[in-house]
Amino acid sequence: MAHPYITLNELAQELRPMAQGIEWFGSLSAEEQSNTLRLLAQFCIQARATVEDGPESIRRSGLRATHTPAVLIARGRIELQLGKIAGLTPHDERLKSFRLLIAVLAVADERRRERFCSDGCGHAWHHLG
Repeated sequence: MAHPYITLNELAQELRPMAQGIEWFGSLSAEEQSNTLRLLAQFCIQARATVEDGPESIRRSGLRATHTPAVLIARGRIELQLGKIAGLTPHDERLKSFRLLIAVLAVADERRRERFCSDGCGHAWHHLG
């Protein structure tokens, strides 16, 4: 698979199927999964994710509102909650976190593209497709 930066952005932009992303994420070691989740949280912050992105992100991720990552994203203080989500350690929670963080990145980056990049931009990740 491509470099993780590219893979994560392709997943967020739906240029790569989520099933393929889940398979890729599942093939990583626990340490690599943790590093990937932290990277995703940073991408979400860079894309200017907001608390208001939570409900749409939960919907897109397919998680139930009662799943731990979904509960955390709904609590506010987005930067803090993204860090907590990225830090979840049980395997099944890491997979849920991955799905949710990809969705948060997708929602925030879509908004960023519309507001700041609609007339073109130099962001390499916006020119993957």
